[in-house]
Amino acid sequence: MAIETIVVPDLGGAESVDVIELSLAQGDTVGVEDSLLVLESDKATMDVPSPHEGQLVKYLVAEGDTVKVGDPIAELEIQADPSQEVSNEAAESLDAEVEDAAEATVAPEAAPVAKIEEKATEFDVAISSSAVDLPLADSESADDIYAGPAVRMLARELGVDLTSVPGSGPRGRILKDDVNDYVKRALSGGAAESGQDTGAGIPEIPQIDFSQFGEIEKVKLTKIQKVTANNMQRNWLNVPHVTQFDGADITEMDSFRKSLKAEGEMRGVRVTPVAFLVKAIATALEDNPGFNRSLVGDGESYIQKQYCNIGMAVDTPRGLVVPVIRNASSMGIWEIAGEVAQLAEKAREGKLKPSDMQGGCFTLSSLGAIGGNGFTPIVNAPELGILGVSKAQMKPVWNGHDFEPRLMLPLALSYDHRLINGGDAGRFMTQIVKLLSDIRHLAL
Repeated sequence: MAIETIVVPDLGGAESVDVIELSLAQGDTVGVEDSLLVLESDKATMDVPSPHEGQLVKYLVAEGDTVKVGDPIAELEIQADPSQEVSNEAAESLDAEVEDAAEATVAPEAAPVAKIEEKATEFDVAISSSAVDLPLADSESADDIYAGPAVRMLARELGVDLTSVPGSGPRGRILKDDVNDYVKRALSGGAAESGQDTGAGIPEIPQIDFSQFGEIEKVKLTKIQKVTANNMQRNWLNVPHVTQFDGADITEMDSFRKSLKAEGEMRGVRVTPVAFLVKAIATALEDNPGFNRSLVGDGESYIQKQYCNIGMAVDTPRGLVVPVIRNASSMGIWEIAGEVAQLAEKAREGKLKPSDMQGGCFTLSSLGAIGGNGFTPIVNAPELGILGVSKAQMKPVWNGHDFEPRLMLPLALSYDHRLINGGDAGRFMTQIVKLLSDIRHLAL
């Protein structure tokens, strides 16, 4: 048997992630692809599968820790390769010799270096506490604070009293982001106990003790829920929203979709209305490039995108995520349907990577069969538009001679009025309705 150290695999673009769950106990047997632990980035959660079959010796991380690609996370006892035993022993012997030599060289200088670092830290703290006017950490009370060494060091460097910082990690653990957010709030006018950044000049919602009205339970938001809330608030405050409503007659489209059921079973792909919606949006973006832009932060220019990636909002147990279908304009209905199903499954299982949710040009938010006659979706900045789709319903429609039952799909287009005007939105929505009402136009 041999001990194998497992490290954090490729995170799909995320620089660092939090450990939110350890899936096994010490001594548990683990198979290939079994989950070792669960990581969470700002946008998604992901399981880290075991690359080997063996037995868990120990975890090298704890819940609430922050890790990055290549960091060791666990040790597994696995079946050793006999051909490697001799070379491994030689390598261990060499490592021991190098380590002994390094200790003999470094040890005499260790104490002076530590003293220098300690003085530098005290100097930095004095500067930061004077400039920011934050209370210095109380060493006695800090011992009872649930925070890791890296967080404590950051707090000392910034002169932050950790007893005043609310923790957002598992079981209230204080993370680096919590310390940074505390300092940002202090610099912008004081560290609010509520931890809610409501925007410049906007009064805060008063805090209420709900326990006076009955039994309550206080539940921590997941990181995805907090990020979603912050993004929604930022987008709503910064984007001048306009929402336009319309309805598409999808009677023929739905009939054609249902006729594909047998072929879909053969292909192993189920075609849903979302596939047609994504295709229609991609086509409309190509014909209306004004919607495929992003405003530059200085407000002096915009970026015109030459690619067409469509995000689709997916409701998951951990929160709302928006995976992106890339190059949707060059894909057919079958291909889009397969991509939709695959991304939705990965989202619900918490297996999306940050790179799966980046690079969107426009977002689709479909309530499907959940219900409702309409809603006003919030633009997912820096995108310029989002299409909200509600439940399709049979309604009497006048055809020029009499009323006939037609399946009508409610649509709501929200857009950024800084770059999109009413005429642009009208043409875009009209084309969406046309494409969905007569899907033959999707082939043109």
